[in-house]
Amino acid sequence: MSFATTDLCDDNANLLDDGRLAVLPPVFRHYGQRVRFSGRVSTLKVHEDNALVRATLETPGDGNVLVVDGGGSLRRALVGGQLGLLAQDNGWAGIIVDGCIRDTDEINACDIGVRALGAHPQKSAKKGVGERNVRVHIAGVPVSPGDWVYADADGVLIAQQKLA
Repeated sequence: MSFATTDLCDDNANLLDDGRLAVLPPVFRHYGQRVRFSGRVSTLKVHEDNALVRATLETPGDGNVLVVDGGGSLRRALVGGQLGLLAQDNGWAGIIVDGCIRDTDEINACDIGVRALGAHPQKSAKKGVGERNVRVHIAGVPVSPGDWVYADADGVLIAQQKLA
C-alpha cells in the first residue's frame, strides 16, 4: 500500500472542490501498528454502546475500514483490546471511531490502524442499540457505506470512489 494523503489531495483537487473527497478535521489520534491504511468503508452509528461494533468486527473484514459514528462522545470507550484483536484476526484494515477507545497498549500491539478522539477507561454499554450500514457524520464529514478511507500520518481522507 503506497500512497500519501498529501499526494492524493494534490492529485484530486477537483474531487476536493466538488465534495467527492473530504479531509477529516485533525482531531483524531493514531493507535495500532498501521499508521497508513486504506479500505472500503463499513459504517455503524452507536451511542456509548459497542455491541454492534463487536458483532461487526466478528465478521470477515476483507481489508475494509469500520467507521463508527459514536457521536463524538468522550464518556465511554467503544473499542478495546479484545475488539482490536478481533479486527486484526478477521482482516479489517482499520477502525475510525468518532469517540473513544481503551486498552491502548493492547490496541497498539495490533496490526491494524485505529483513529479515535482519545482514550477513556470506562467500557460501553452492550445493549445492541444502533444502526448498521447507514450514512454517518464523522467530525462533521458525511461518510457512506462503500466510500473509501485513506489514512496516514498527515490525516484521514474520505473518498466517494477508490483513488488511483
